[in-house]
Amino acid sequence: MKFIRFLALTVTAVLFAAPMLRAQDFSKYRDFSLGTNLATVLKRTDKKLTDINTTHAAPTLFQELTWWPPSLPGLSSRSDSVEQVLFYFFNGELYKLAVTYDQSSTEGLTAEDMVKSISAKYGPPTSVVSEAASKLSVGYDTQQSTVASWEDSLYSFNLVRTTFTDRFGLVIYSKKLNADAQLALVEVAKKEKQDAPAREAERQKKQIDALELTRQQNQKSFRP
Repeated sequence: MKFIRFLALTVTAVLFAAPMLRAQDFSKYRDFSLGTNLATVLKRTDKKLTDINTTHAAPTLFQELTWWPPSLPGLSSRSDSVEQVLFYFFNGELYKLAVTYDQSSTEGLTAEDMVKSISAKYGPPTSVVSEAASKLSVGYDTQQSTVASWEDSLYSFNLVRTTFTDRFGLVIYSKKLNADAQLALVEVAKKEKQDAPAREAERQKKQIDALELTRQQNQKSFRP
């Protein structure tokens, strides 16, 4: 009898915990999951390969895709609180997302309001950061400070705020893929530095060759 009562309590606890466990899946944001391949993201955003920005091609492939969620027909104002999403790919795999919220959708909302709203879906934050938070670069020219974070051993989900425009956004990334990407970027930077003299020499050669070609053409066509 005691075992049956214990089993019933265990099942009840699991049933209550299941929605919370699902809500705390930090690898997903809306219809997008970290680790998804480039082709899947293109399909879900209705984008093409020509929309991809390749930031580094060798020795490691880094690509970015900017997506603006479409507004619904007939609506004068934005139908989505998200203004844009920037997808980061490492060797064709989605490892980070940077979400920028539409300013009019968050106007008047405090940091506490934003944390409360996100916590309703992802559970309580792992940490809430003070105003003196360290800066977090997400690929834009502006810097962003972390407001609050939700994370586990695999993923990091961060509410951020731009320093100058005071706009809210999200930075979501796979810890493993992001760490691998950072190491690869260090190698890319080293190779670019090593190849810089050769690239500059090639650029100057092309410039000189083009000038010589123009000179020869003008020699033939010039009439004093």
